Amino acid sequence: MSPSPREVFLRLVHGVASGDVDDLPDLYGEVTDVRHPMATPESEPLTSRRTLKEHFTVPPEARESLPKRRVVDVVVHETADPEVIVAEFAYEFTLPDDSSSKVPCVFVMRVRDGRIIESRDYIDPIRTYTARGGLDLLMAALQQDAAS
Repeated sequence: MSPSPREVFLRLVHGVASGDVDDLPDLYGEVTDVRHPMATPESEPLTSRRTLKEHFTVPPEARESLPKRRVVDVVVHETADPEVIVAEFAYEFTLPDDSSSKVPCVFVMRVRDGRIIESRDYIDPIRTYTARGGLDLLMAALQQDAAS
């Protein structure tokens, strides 16, 4: 029996939080449609397992520099369509000064036969860049967008 949409979602977000991302592309269909509507700068849709592998690839030296994070405040809403869930949660980052910062997220996912075939991942970009210590990168991206 295939894992439920809820189980697939939980594997995904806990894998992202732990940094154990090598197997995450296997959670997706060979053909998929993943979009990050709030991404700054804008990002292209991820439409295959291959593009998701590239998306999740993080060099080992970069993994070491990422702040620790965990998944909190999870609420999964099942819908009338058994393939579709709406999941609310937050990534809670532990910052270098031992304070924490929450990044609220909402994912709307379609999971068929245990694979994500469609997802809209709404993630707060300002809080994400802030939690990663990269607010200057966000500002540079916004300035570049404004200039083009």
